[in-house]
Amino acid sequence: MSLMKQNMRRFGLATLLVMAVGVPAVTAQEEEKKTGWSDSADLSLVATGGNSESTTFGFKNTLEREWEQAKFTLIAGGVRANSATGGRIAIGPDDMTFIVVDPEKKTSAENFFLRGKYDKNMSKRFFWYTSAGWNRNRPAGINNRYVVAGGVGNAWKDEEGLLFRTEYALTYTDQEDLLEDPTTKDTFLGFRFSWEYKNKLGKSSEYVNNLIVDENLDETKDLRVNMFQSIAVNINERLALKVGLALLYDNLPSLDGIERFDPGDLVNPVSVVLVELDELDTIFTTSLVVKF
Repeated sequence: MSLMKQNMRRFGLATLLVMAVGVPAVTAQEEEKKTGWSDSADLSLVATGGNSESTTFGFKNTLEREWEQAKFTLIAGGVRANSATGGRIAIGPDDMTFIVVDPEKKTSAENFFLRGKYDKNMSKRFFWYTSAGWNRNRPAGINNRYVVAGGVGNAWKDEEGLLFRTEYALTYTDQEDLLEDPTTKDTFLGFRFSWEYKNKLGKSSEYVNNLIVDENLDETKDLRVNMFQSIAVNINERLALKVGLALLYDNLPSLDGIERFDPGDLVNPVSVVLVELDELDTIFTTSLVVKF
């Protein structure tokens, strides 16, 4: 790993730490503009046993600190699914003497992330922000992805029950794939466009839609589009039920190594070839939301 990449990773992690600790400490010195801390946790678990064995666990925690003209957000979350692949087999000398071997449980989905962001209002409709984040999605071929961003935005609607904001930023990405692609760079500058939309549907429901579009300025074919949307229905002041759908699109996906069998090659009939993974991943979740 080059010295530049090491420094950028340290800078990204340091940015998260500064936003989590330093920024609130500095801003708190302003005269009584704070409105306080809030936190919400989404938890989901699905487990099956017996003839079908699988476990799916998901979580998301959103920690926020608001002032009159500023806001800090720290979000951590992930989804992990383990399931048995293949069928059972019987091993033994005859039909009466054998043992049954169950298939091994393997990870079929794994997506974890950590994001920090600090916004500062310059006027009623204009603000600047800085953010840093980490993501791991091994089924999509991504072992580690670090993104640092800084830019400006417009608050088109920000009132009780309705929020719509758009953001524009320059980004620096450092990506470590499970299988290295020699034709692409793992560090690059980019441009990001995003929006945040929230709308209360009646007194007890809320719809949320977040869009993030990342363009690689070194390789314009490398376009990533992530959309996260959810509907939450309040049970009471502390609890809510939420359903969510995440769409993760990568126009230049990572590579996967698969076995190729050549029956005509008697010396080395099996080899490994590199193929692109799917461009689109979808994640559907149902969860219980706990608000603090």
